[in-house]
Order: sequence, then C-alpha cells, then structure tokens
Amino acid sequence: MPSDDQIRDPATAAPAAHGPAPRTAPPADPRTRAAGPETAESETVELVVRPAAAADDAALADLDRRSWSPLSDVMPPREPGTPFFDERHGPDQYQVAVLDGRIAGYVRVVPPTPLPSNAHVRQIQGLAVDPGLRGRGIGRALVDAAGVRARAEGARRLTLRVLGHNAPARALYERCGFAVEGVQPGEFLLDGAYVDDVLMGRSLLDGAGPLPQEGPLP
Repeated sequence: MPSDDQIRDPATAAPAAHGPAPRTAPPADPRTRAAGPETAESETVELVVRPAAAADDAALADLDRRSWSPLSDVMPPREPGTPFFDERHGPDQYQVAVLDGRIAGYVRVVPPTPLPSNAHVRQIQGLAVDPGLRGRGIGRALVDAAGVRARAEGARRLTLRVLGHNAPARALYERCGFAVEGVQPGEFLLDGAYVDDVLMGRSLLDGAGPLPQEGPLP
C-alpha cells in the first residue's frame, strides 16, 4: 500500500463547507490489528481503533496541527489552544487509532446531510495520521474501521471528498474499494493553483468488494 502520508480530505479542514452533519453513535467494541515492525522479542505492536472520548481532545488537537498540509487541507492550520471538539464535532463522530498507547490518527464518519432521503449514506469528513507514524497501515485501518462503523449503522454507501492533487490519499482510498464518482474542477485555489475537489464512494452492500467484518482487523 502507499504511505499514509497526507491522507486528509477537504472535509477535515473545512467541515462547515459541507453543511450540518448530525452526530451518530460509535460502535461499542474497539478494533485491533498488528502494526509496524516486530520488536526484538518478535512481538508486534497492537494498533487499536476505538471510539473517541472527550479526554482525547488535547491529543487530537495537537495531531491535527502537526498533520496539516496544503496537500490535504483547504483551511489554515488550527491555532494552538483551539479545542478539537465543538458543538458540531463531538467525540461521538470520531474513531481514533491508538498505537502503543499513543493516539496515532483519527477518522470522522457522519451522515453527509440531515435529510431522511440521504440517511442510507455515511461520509468520511476528516482523516489524519500522525506524521511520525505514517507508512504503518494506520490510514488503512481507519478507513476500514469507518466502513465497518457505517455498515453497522445501516448505511449502504460510504463517500468522501479528497483534493485532486493528493495522490497518496487517492491511492489509499482506491485500495480500500473507493472509486471516483465526480470531480469539481478547480474548486479550490491553494498556493496560487486551482485544485480539483474529487468525490469518491463505495458500496457497503455484500459482494461490493472487500470490507472487514466486526472483530479483529486482518
């Protein structure tokens, strides 16, 4: 798989641009997988993906600042001291990856709109991995966990938006079964260049492609 470098999507930095997103209940059980190289004792470090908690606020705010990049973000970086959670972005919308006791990444999964006619869809509106821990499968674990959560909530589709020049992120999402479903050409002006906004999605129905089941990640 490609490196987890720069895998955030536009919604990570500008969730308000995508309209209100009702909160959803997180799954009850954490998910685990082996991550990274083996230790000297031939033991693997366990990566856990679990629901976020209010106590994660400071660690997530710090991670969000450190992972900011013009490759993946359309808003300025978060100011020091700014809380990660707020009234529209509560802990119940997030899952966090924890590696060796340290928060290594997060993903936000919400309904894309409050409309009942759109209730069968979930959208990834934010995904980030600690810059010092990229290339260890954390991004893939978070995307997989997002799919499992969405399916558990009864969703039939999972979508996301990603900047067109963010090749590592697009390659990761393609490996996770996502396909490009639409492009808004030149939607953002970043560092003097116009950048496409790419909509990607995948089905969560049986037979639509690999998707982990509840339990340990493969």
